[in-house]
Amino acid sequence: MAEFNDWIAGLPKAELHLHIDGSLEPGRLLQLAGKHGVDLPYADEAAVTAACEFDNLDEFLAMYYLGASVLRDEEDFYNLMMDYLTKCRTQNIRHCEVMIEPQTYADNGVPIDICMRGFKAAVNDARREWGQSCLMILSIMRHAPEEEGIKTLKAAEPYRDDFIALGLASSEVPFPPAQFKRLYELAASQEYRLGAHAGEEGPPGYISDALDLLHCERIDHGIRCAEDPALVERLAREQIPLTVCPLSNVRLRCFNNMSDHNILQLLDRNLCVTVNSDDPAYFGGYLNENFQALHAHLGLDKVQAARLAANSFTASYLGDAEKARFFEELEAY
Repeated sequence: MAEFNDWIAGLPKAELHLHIDGSLEPGRLLQLAGKHGVDLPYADEAAVTAACEFDNLDEFLAMYYLGASVLRDEEDFYNLMMDYLTKCRTQNIRHCEVMIEPQTYADNGVPIDICMRGFKAAVNDARREWGQSCLMILSIMRHAPEEEGIKTLKAAEPYRDDFIALGLASSEVPFPPAQFKRLYELAASQEYRLGAHAGEEGPPGYISDALDLLHCERIDHGIRCAEDPALVERLAREQIPLTVCPLSNVRLRCFNNMSDHNILQLLDRNLCVTVNSDDPAYFGGYLNENFQALHAHLGLDKVQAARLAANSFTASYLGDAEKARFFEELEAY
């Protein structure tokens, strides 16, 4: 086990499904709450950790939005992003694609300009200091009306060059992809790459609709595709990437135990599945810990792990030349 964990620690890999607010560690959460006078129902870090036992997605989201309420000024957003990018450095996450959700901050009276100044400064510093590769995804909250998402897309126009893609997050049910067709058409007209959460708590049909109605090229989660054999065949044939988050899926009761997870079954079916941490501060681990859990509970071996790492670069929004550079690193490893 220790030898495998050491090997995973050095494996070059990408993370494609990371909500930046979900990397807000208990210590940073409590520090910022004190800084801004935000009253939280947690006496210490242990209390925050103890609260991260969820029965469903909505319970998690309530805590997630409460946590995000402590983010108020440019320094907060800089530190949040830099904390995560530093974790990327220590875990050899050579490239990451981070979901930014301005609607969450707007609900707390924080405009997009403040969060983006902090985020951009951290991304630029990490790139300059150790060559960290990072792209940002404009993530829209599907529990809000489509019109709110369109307003967010409009507000993000000054930062169009900073966002590589559009995403769709928050509660899947009862907010099907069909409710966001106009938003995705507008994003496509602005040449955003397109992805969406689908098939985590929502049915397999949400995955098909995200592909056919929203014209997504990548699906976040997608684990319920296994319920539809024809969909599995399509995903394999078209090599549609799925950004799977194992620890998250277990914490949110999509699977009772990690030993029940279907990611390796999907890999065996030749789907382009990848491993990601989703909201690591709330779900018990970052990217390496997700690989370690798959090894401990599903017998993930080095050959499979290397395939998953290769998939992560293949599925990224990077250009071909950048992908080739990372494939060379992976091959050398």
